Amino acid sequence: MNDLDRAEVSPEKDDLGARARILAAAEEVFAQFGYDGGSLRQVALKAEVPVGLVSYHFKGKLGLYRAVFEARVPSIVEQRLAGLALVDLETDPDRKLELLVKSLLVPMLRLRLTEQGRKFAQLLFREVMDPGSAERDIIRSLINPVSVAFMTRFREVLPDRKDVSVDWGYGAMMGAMLYIIGGAGRLKSVTEGRADPDDVQAATENLVSFVLAGLRRRSP
Repeated sequence: MNDLDRAEVSPEKDDLGARARILAAAEEVFAQFGYDGGSLRQVALKAEVPVGLVSYHFKGKLGLYRAVFEARVPSIVEQRLAGLALVDLETDPDRKLELLVKSLLVPMLRLRLTEQGRKFAQLLFREVMDPGSAERDIIRSLINPVSVAFMTRFREVLPDRKDVSVDWGYGAMMGAMLYIIGGAGRLKSVTEGRADPDDVQAATENLVSFVLAGLRRRSP
């Protein structure tokens, strides 16, 4: 048993700084190892707090894992909803579609601007791809509502497209975006540096252009 295990947990003496360190450490540990591979002990060691303090604040591993998403996702959702408000004010159909695509993608692509943002992007990528994700109910409860709102707007902006065509287009858009923000450097490596997700401006311009071309193409 080490000092972190033996240390007495005294919530009265704890401060918000310790909680913030735990969340930052958890984001890094889970981004690297995933939910199943990460542990409270790893988080406590990285945050330099007793394991008991982690449990006190977050009531276990799932509570901590969910808290990382609850700290990050609302800001992304707020940015997306602000974008939707601008979309609703636009009257030109082409411009409306472009604003809709940017409102959906840009808040996520901008995660690559900071080191902590990149960690969360990798964590989000892991969670979306994890077969156990549905049991944790994080994506459905925190992200799906705004996703549904966007899909509804896409159907309105593309009235000539079948619903299933819009659905597939949305899925392709999300898949490309997740690969770019969370692919752990795979795209940069395979393109020998020509396509670097950390170049957020280039990533945004190219992905938005590609997506718009696909959405505007008449479905078969």
